[in-house]
Amino acid sequence: MGDVILAEDLVKRFGDFVAVDRVSFTVREGEVFGFLGPNGAGKTTTMRMIQCVSPKTSGRLEVFGTDVSGHEAEIKGLIGVVPQETNLDPDFSVEENLMVYSRYFDIPAETAGATIGSLLEFVQLSEKRETSIEKLSGGMKRRLILARALINNPRLLILDEPTVGLDPQARHLIWDRLRALRSQGNTILLTTHYMEEAAQLCDRIVIMDLGRIIEMGRPQELVRKHAGVDVVEAENKPEVLACLGKLGERYEPAGERIQVFTSRPREVTDAIMEECSPIEVMARPASLEDVFLKLTGRRLKE
Repeated sequence: MGDVILAEDLVKRFGDFVAVDRVSFTVREGEVFGFLGPNGAGKTTTMRMIQCVSPKTSGRLEVFGTDVSGHEAEIKGLIGVVPQETNLDPDFSVEENLMVYSRYFDIPAETAGATIGSLLEFVQLSEKRETSIEKLSGGMKRRLILARALINNPRLLILDEPTVGLDPQARHLIWDRLRALRSQGNTILLTTHYMEEAAQLCDRIVIMDLGRIIEMGRPQELVRKHAGVDVVEAENKPEVLACLGKLGERYEPAGERIQVFTSRPREVTDAIMEECSPIEVMARPASLEDVFLKLTGRRLKE
């Protein structure tokens, strides 16, 4: 499979501020590729350059083998975009929103009508065809935006926080739709703050911070590399630290808690309980969120 996106030493500046600082990555055909990072890391700015709505400052950026500079219209015709904000037209019904959007791609009305019917069925909104936008739930609106992004049968689907603000049921429904698209060979690029979403959907991810890529790889490989197999959490107390020192386990403070990244959770838990009881101890599998916090820190970034 070829590369759908190729970035080499990609830079984006706003005056003296460097929003994206010499990032390099590739997105392969047919994969789901995720961008993770705290607020201000440069994720959305990178996506906007790929979408050809924000010009790059320097470096190399190609989409489908075509340089983004000077070929904006050609590239935009091959991609579908799900923005973070809900920007449906409230003056139109569900079907009318899709029909109007299809005109931007010069899709004949008859072809668009058949496509819209299939897309509404795909996102489970067929019964809402004539419903006004204001009567849709938040989850329905996000599903409609996904259908809108697919109206031109894009070769690349770009999603910026696709399930932000949704309840678990709506989130899982969108995940199911994205998995179906991947099984059909679609290439998907997404940003998300939901670590579970990235772990569930992405073949590969990059983690960005301060405009740079600080790690890249498959989610589970990154978990094993940076967090191990399991995590034991206990209260951040001197007697716990003394116990962990005897065990020789690596640990990190997490506010009022201590996190121990280990491959022997039962032994560590038993040792803490025996020497520090009574104390609260919990063992759980290591996760992508552990990796994210370890690499980007726990301090709020706004």
